[in-house]
Amino acid sequence: MTALDIVGPYEVLSRLPGASITFVGSGPGPVPADTGLLHLGDRSGFAEAPEPDVVVVPGGPDVAAQVADAELGEWLRRVDAGATWMTSVCTGSLILAAAGLLRGRAATSHWLVTERLREYGALPSPGRVVVDGKYATAAGVSAGIDLALTLAGRIAGPQVAQAIQLAIEYDPHPPFAAGSPASAPPEVIAFLRANRHLVVSS
Repeated sequence: MTALDIVGPYEVLSRLPGASITFVGSGPGPVPADTGLLHLGDRSGFAEAPEPDVVVVPGGPDVAAQVADAELGEWLRRVDAGATWMTSVCTGSLILAAAGLLRGRAATSHWLVTERLREYGALPSPGRVVVDGKYATAAGVSAGIDLALTLAGRIAGPQVAQAIQLAIEYDPHPPFAAGSPASAPPEVIAFLRANRHLVVSS
């Protein structure tokens, strides 16, 4: 997984009044980030989260194993019935879509793979955060913070969401205007397409 895909939303959602966060997966134990240095620990098995209210599915550079994971897909479909929100960050939307939850719905992902959502019947959208019913998907990596603030506003109201934004001082002023294909220089886009392994598997 890409660490910021889940750490960004965690930082926001953990500050919601009364929030209780559980990291779940196919079994207990740490999950390595794609950089290899950071590990997400304290993971519970799927059985320990039978009725989550909000589900956030992170992505990573290669989600082929997760897309094909029958146990993960089954858990997502099962908890979908009672969840208020089913969400994803970056290529996590491919995992949600592969589970059949985004069929016929607008969704987004990292811009390099957004069109792959069509393989699962989803409707690719270029938005940074796309909400279609109770399904909310975020574009690449850092958009997970925007997703979480959007959820915070829907769950606890705009004042609480804005207070969380202020608490984490989320006021981005990046040093380069290269955060999306619409603003990045053509040569940077070409470089990343040629080196897409830096972000997602081909």
